[in-house]
Amino acid sequence: MPLLTIITITYNAERYLERTLRSVQKALVRINDPGLVEYWIIDGASKDNTLALAHKYREVLSLRIQSEPDRGLYDAMNKGLEAATGKYLWFLNAGDEVHDEEVLQKLLAALESKADVYYSDALFVRDDGSPVGLRSQVTPHTLPTRLSWRDMALGMKVSHQAFIPKRELAPRYDITNLSADIEWEIMCLKKARTIQYLELVLCRYLTGGLSVQRHRRSLLDRFTVLRRHFGLLPTLWNHVRISWRGMLFARKRSRYWSP
Repeated sequence: MPLLTIITITYNAERYLERTLRSVQKALVRINDPGLVEYWIIDGASKDNTLALAHKYREVLSLRIQSEPDRGLYDAMNKGLEAATGKYLWFLNAGDEVHDEEVLQKLLAALESKADVYYSDALFVRDDGSPVGLRSQVTPHTLPTRLSWRDMALGMKVSHQAFIPKRELAPRYDITNLSADIEWEIMCLKKARTIQYLELVLCRYLTGGLSVQRHRRSLLDRFTVLRRHFGLLPTLWNHVRISWRGMLFARKRSRYWSP
């Protein structure tokens, strides 16, 4: 059984996929046993050159590819959960990158401590690959070194691409909710007995995902998730705090990057 399964979700992603595949390729070169890492592409029946790009790296990365129509991002993620055989899961989507060539080597060494969940910061990058800054610095979401599911009361503390749980803890995603990723993290953290902060930066996160593209719906769905886990009145009060915190942060920084 592989120690780690990396899952990349794609749909008509020819513009960004190769940067993801190259980053994984460079990082795999640094580890002694590539068999410790399983890599899946879960594709939604792309009509562009996405699959041709994936097949180009198939032998180099021992890449497994599944391509069929799906019902959206979280449906595809559920298919990735079903396909994965690794002990730990890492979702790294098209356009996102392993932060640097040493990350996989360091991550696999850290996984030997057998914690239930590992997490780190993420570096935000623009479409051209230029850095925006660490998520903990360019958004109001400071990153605690001792993480609990209760820390999610004010929003998603950890970028989804910098969150690595044991596969046995991972629930299915709610495919009807654009903020299903925060609920997925909350449910993993609720089940976890040991949660380990990684001082390294795991990934380069391409800004502009689904929740950005459909921001208003995403916020409503986030409220639904937080109400389910924290209660109605605390969630109403916490959203007042979230709005106030965002205003103060934007005034101080002049720009608030929020994925």
